[in-house]
Amino acid sequence: MSQKIPFMKLSGAGNDFVIIDNREGVVQYENTDFVEKVCQRRMSAGADGVLLVENTDKADFRMRYFNADGGEAETCGNGARCISRFAYLNGIVSERMSFETQAGIYESEIVGTDVKVRMSDPTDLRLNFPLQLEDGVHNISFANSGVPHVLFFAEDLEGTDVFGLGRQTRYHDDFKPAGTNANFVRINDSQAINIRTYERGVEDETLACGTGSIAAAVVSAALGKVQSPVAVKTASGSVLTIHFDLVNGQPENVYLEGDARIIYSGELTEDAWSY
Repeated sequence: MSQKIPFMKLSGAGNDFVIIDNREGVVQYENTDFVEKVCQRRMSAGADGVLLVENTDKADFRMRYFNADGGEAETCGNGARCISRFAYLNGIVSERMSFETQAGIYESEIVGTDVKVRMSDPTDLRLNFPLQLEDGVHNISFANSGVPHVLFFAEDLEGTDVFGLGRQTRYHDDFKPAGTNANFVRINDSQAINIRTYERGVEDETLACGTGSIAAAVVSAALGKVQSPVAVKTASGSVLTIHFDLVNGQPENVYLEGDARIIYSGELTEDAWSY
């Protein structure tokens, strides 16, 4: 690993990422310490995760996403938007691009400072089934929108114990060994919802989760509560727009649209990961 690594930090709806052009292999995966330390706030750059741009013969580039705990995840919706803008700004791609993820090939388009990404179609929709937690049985739903998401519906979203319920759900026996993310949703009207998310890998509530917003929108639609497009207001206050078709109860042609803001760019020195 070189002594200085160029990077940019971008934020998508409050979900922030350190993004590195890794086409020359400056970051080696066996150094799992690297991601954990770079993501640690106040000690290093600080972020919810690290995104790497890599070479592939299947698309314009490959996206690899590592959570703040150093574990690699299949994909990340907000990260997909941020890495798209990073690749565009660094001359890797034009305004329209495709990129490989572990969840499939994504297509995206730069729309000013926003990015619209065609995501993989969610799978494994399961509606209205019981989950036993410490405070009793909860009625939940589930969708895999590239990564696994449990959905709780709550009228009092502000008063919900997102950390406590989210952590129990994330480590619940029903979702082992991979675990799951947990989302808490309030329906506002037929095209608007609010969401709070406990994110696996971050192990806390995050300000936004793109794949969680997709899962919330498509599950809400499958339950007859909303219809596309759905404006999802995240905990950061930013709004993500989810576009999709519902065909025989199954979501297809899913797009995630929202901001991808450049926070800063610079170089990581060895001090960023060697403490």
